[in-house]
Amino acid sequence: MNEKKIGVFCSGGDAPGMNAALRAVVRRGIAQGVKIIAIHRGYQGIFDEAFEKMTPRSVGNIIQLGGTIIKTARCEKFYREEGVAEAAEILKKHNFTGLIAIGGDGTFRGLIELQKHWDGQIIGVPGTIDNDIFGTDYTIGFDTAIDTVIQMLDRIRDTAESHERVFIVEVMGRQSGFIALEVGIGCGAEAVLIPEHPINLREIAKQVKEAHKREKKSVIIVVAEGVSNNKIFEFCNKLTNQEGLEFKTHISILGHVQRGGSPSALDRWLATRLGAFAIDCILEGSTGIMVGEQNHQLVKVPLKETGKKKSIDQYAYSLIRDLAI
Repeated sequence: MNEKKIGVFCSGGDAPGMNAALRAVVRRGIAQGVKIIAIHRGYQGIFDEAFEKMTPRSVGNIIQLGGTIIKTARCEKFYREEGVAEAAEILKKHNFTGLIAIGGDGTFRGLIELQKHWDGQIIGVPGTIDNDIFGTDYTIGFDTAIDTVIQMLDRIRDTAESHERVFIVEVMGRQSGFIALEVGIGCGAEAVLIPEHPINLREIAKQVKEAHKREKKSVIIVVAEGVSNNKIFEFCNKLTNQEGLEFKTHISILGHVQRGGSPSALDRWLATRLGAFAIDCILEGSTGIMVGEQNHQLVKVPLKETGKKKSIDQYAYSLIRDLAI
């Protein structure tokens, strides 16, 4: 039997734990007799033929590092069918037998398109702080991002309390509210605005007024970026200028700091299990799947299903207002 030659790359937004997943892929693969080739800068690296043969030492001392040592990028060329076909020819030319891609939904959509032009094995590993991938309870990087944001919100609360202010804090998450909801619960926010629920600005404004009447010294409103659509100042004006309910607010946009930092123990654990399991799936002959975790069990999910809408925890969302009294 010919030796398997597997490419591994990171694509889309970076997430803490990508390096831990890469390390697991490389070392598990080599231990099982698989040749592992790192592809630098995601899909763009295929076109650039930026390939590096990995050894166990290539991934030494990286499990604790944020970001990704093999870099990540978005590739406009791969959005077009002729670009995907060209990438497939390059993979054939270099005799790749499979690919393991660490990334989010955009990465997985690319894999689905690649399957139409290339018959190598394809495995996706969910790496995104947004936790918006259907088929896995958690994605690599989400836990670290939550810890990072909660630490920052705790600091904002100190200032809000000292000055008796209202803070509106925008967090990442694209069109999902997973980050906003979990950090809102974790920091005791008075309101959490997420794309999964309709937003009533007048009702939110009333909640702030009621909080002041209850002699609350500070108010924090967490807003998912999918609600504000990257127009947080405009959104804030609409919120604070409800008729007869004007109040002063301060805005904090946490931005890309949410993506960085050393991965948490949970993200290292998840990334290692998923990276190693991706190799196991390659050896079993699987293709066209994402590896994930459901109820603490490793699972295989068809890539075509990963684009489904993932539900938030409705019970947790229902607690926000009661816990803010």
